[in-house]
Amino acid sequence: MARHRAVLALLSVVALASVACRGGDGGEAVEGKGGIKVDFGVTSEPCEDTGHADRGCIYLGTISDLTEGPFKTLAVPITESQKAFWKRVNDQGGIGGYDVDVTTYVADNKYNPQIQNQVYQEMKGKILALTQTLGSPTTAAILPDLENSQMVSVPASWTSLWGHEEVVLESGANYCVESMNSVDYAVDELGAKKVMAVHLPGDYGDDAAAGAKIAAEKRGVQFADAVTQTGQDNQGGAIDAVLANQPDVVILTTGPTDAAVIIGQTAARGFKGKFIGTSPTWNMGLMQSPAAPAIKALYLQSAPWKSWATDTPGHKALREALPSVTPNDGYTAGWVWAYPLKAALQKAAENKDLTRAGVLNAVRQLESVDYEGMLPTGAGKFTGTPDESTFRQTLIYKPDEQAATGVGLVEDFFTGPSAKDFTFDKPCYQ
Repeated sequence: MARHRAVLALLSVVALASVACRGGDGGEAVEGKGGIKVDFGVTSEPCEDTGHADRGCIYLGTISDLTEGPFKTLAVPITESQKAFWKRVNDQGGIGGYDVDVTTYVADNKYNPQIQNQVYQEMKGKILALTQTLGSPTTAAILPDLENSQMVSVPASWTSLWGHEEVVLESGANYCVESMNSVDYAVDELGAKKVMAVHLPGDYGDDAAAGAKIAAEKRGVQFADAVTQTGQDNQGGAIDAVLANQPDVVILTTGPTDAAVIIGQTAARGFKGKFIGTSPTWNMGLMQSPAAPAIKALYLQSAPWKSWATDTPGHKALREALPSVTPNDGYTAGWVWAYPLKAALQKAAENKDLTRAGVLNAVRQLESVDYEGMLPTGAGKFTGTPDESTFRQTLIYKPDEQAATGVGLVEDFFTGPSAKDFTFDKPCYQ
């Protein structure tokens, strides 16, 4: 028994030494197609379903909220959209002699950090990168491992933390910027003198609330804050807080079902102020909910990019790739988020290094990303300091039953004075 333990101890030392030499989770780099260096999640054998037998395969992972979490109505279209995005990449020639597979490794996190970590551990040795990791608290749960593994990942979230993490490829303005711009809009366009943040806890809601507070202080308006929990039966405290404070504008950062309950019940009890929902708060299904009359009367929607029906080359490509779906801006988000990883993989292939370290090195070289018009010039900068690279433009929409995704544009891309002057030297919620 002692000898057995000694052998196990020796093997453990050898394994640790091997991991240390390979800089993370292992995987000896080898020469792949076209002389490109590869390690994890890249094979010379073709992907199963892309139909290109002469190409190798790059495997990317997806971890999303697919069945029972609060963001499943967004997550399912995000995931389908990214499958269509990478199919288009493959149809246009792939990347460096490889197709991209985003269907083999797909897992449901149920918006639970513990489940996120479990499913990530199961797939991490088989993929090069994550084309989607949905949620701020869920992604934060695997962030140390992502850093140690040098695994580049694409978040389906906008917390300001991502601007400080080089393994995370964020797109669009973060929640903090979005809420700063919303408060500036509320002050300048709605005459707000009193602003309140109602939000979920954690990196999602706290980041938005931090931005709202920063802008309220800068603009000299009153600010109040209320934390709520997800679930339609858990909104009583938030509703009471709104009615007690009577703000002119509420910056709302929840899931769509929570939003419907809060807006509908505050309106039913006489509240006349406006709500501006942070982007994941909206789903077009709200227009069919019992709260729809209140939402039409009181609600505005902030957004990091333009909605489904917009006339840009990227939006057009999205619609052509998904011709039969019911329009949903989850599809728009999934498509936009995929562009930086595509750019990083292309750069890594040009550098002849599709290892995890090679992809991360390629990210460090990205001065800009071609979003095919879906984001303005200047978006997708991954060099420089977080303050230099943070994108600061957002939009405002309002409910519109005639619009493809239930919202119509009110204010085009803008940067308010609060976000323009703010220095991003740490995540806002810290």
